[in-house]
Amino acid sequence: MKEKILLGGYTKRKSKGVYSVLLDSKNKELTTLSEVAAVQNPTYIAVDKAGHLYTCAADGNGGGVAAFAFNGETATPLGNVTSTGAPLCYVAVDEARQLVYGANYHLGEVRVYKIQTDGSLKLTDTVKHEGSGPRPEQSSAHVHYADLTPDGRLVTCDLGSDEVTVYDVLGDGKLNIAAIYRAEKGMGARHLTFHPNEKVAYLVGELNSTIEVLSYNSEKGRFARIQTISTLPSDYTEFNGVAAIRLSDDGKFLYTSNRGHDSLVTYKVSPLGTKLELVGWVATEGNIPRDFNFNKSEDFVIVAHQNSDNLTLFSRDKSTGQLTLEQKDVYAPEITCVLPY
Repeated sequence: MKEKILLGGYTKRKSKGVYSVLLDSKNKELTTLSEVAAVQNPTYIAVDKAGHLYTCAADGNGGGVAAFAFNGETATPLGNVTSTGAPLCYVAVDEARQLVYGANYHLGEVRVYKIQTDGSLKLTDTVKHEGSGPRPEQSSAHVHYADLTPDGRLVTCDLGSDEVTVYDVLGDGKLNIAAIYRAEKGMGARHLTFHPNEKVAYLVGELNSTIEVLSYNSEKGRFARIQTISTLPSDYTEFNGVAAIRLSDDGKFLYTSNRGHDSLVTYKVSPLGTKLELVGWVATEGNIPRDFNFNKSEDFVIVAHQNSDNLTLFSRDKSTGQLTLEQKDVYAPEITCVLPY
């Protein structure tokens, strides 16, 4: 069986935009790198159920988001929504409301777009965050994530202010703050993922290499800290910046990528989701593992390296969570996003 994996990333060196590779699950290998869409700096991508691909993008007008009609093979441009400044760093689709959410790291903004009948986008709201943190990278707000909570609110992670903000989404695509969670100062809140029970979430800190386990009160949209755990071995003292975080669909194992240590760390999750227990680390066989993801069956994990331009394939033991190296040095340039399709 062959499965398509979409890839997005920077276009500063050799990349031309969005690519795909094929995962051959029988032979346990990645093959056939193909160009899907020519677009500048598509560092994060999302695909909706109607066959539209949305990505961070830049053009002559500045930065923002791009929309494409996507037939599974190639993407046809439907237009960009851009403005002065850098492009977004995260995009997510809200199927129920037909909205797309974007996080703008450099401007510290959350943006909301309405999906039009042809799949193109129209900006409906922009919320600018304020605040800062104690580290040099935190001189201002830096929104790094904007996606849905299980109960249909929007939640954002701000690396600059160490805040996780929960918004109610109004009918006209406007945002209204419901609650703000303040993480440990200097953590650099980057990404968030929820347990299947919808009562627990896992917040990854890019700057202090930790994960905060959070309870989630859906009635009020509030988070509270339960546990903090490191993503690094105790004897590691060099630079590290945590990147992606993924939870298996059964809620049993959590994974995070370390940039610097260049590893994936695996945790066993307690039955209620409230406690993480270290399983161990595997080297990712590349430099700066910016993103990784499961394939659809979650039998494999694909890791993308931003600096060394290679993908690594691991098989995954669903009973132990452990990863086994199957393939490395698969060429893919400047990749920062991995999305099974």
